[in-house]
Amino acid sequence: MKTRSILVSAAAFLAGVALALAADNSMMGTWKLNEAKSKAAPGTGKNMSVTYTAAGDSIKAVIDGVDKDGKPTHNEWTGKFDGKDYPVTGDMSSDMRSYKMIDASTMEVVAKKGGKVVLTGKIVTAADGKSRTVTATWAETKAMSVGVYDKQ
Repeated sequence: MKTRSILVSAAAFLAGVALALAADNSMMGTWKLNEAKSKAAPGTGKNMSVTYTAAGDSIKAVIDGVDKDGKPTHNEWTGKFDGKDYPVTGDMSSDMRSYKMIDASTMEVVAKKGGKVVLTGKIVTAADGKSRTVTATWAETKAMSVGVYDKQ
């Protein structure tokens, strides 16, 4: 019984630490695309809003946007900012995505389809935490987009 109590307490503590780290993370929250400051690569869509929330000891990313033809898109990813691949749902161009924190304001992202890298990117949050810049490069075409997002 004592062992069970210790394990339950440890699990609760670790979950609390994970939530606290997620809450302190500069990436967390809802980000809206500032189209006037952004430049999409030709023939690509746009992520209009991105929301990161805590999901247990993981992070959930919900991305809503438009494809190259202006049709609505929606995809979701749940995982950790640890550089490991986690499944993506709703994205026709990728089936796995990884995020990796480089420092308190910089994160790298890699999207894959069938094990092949299709996109790489860097996400940098401004020092004041009110905006972030996402630079994405498509592997096949080398096309680059720069999206500037404002925190909501």
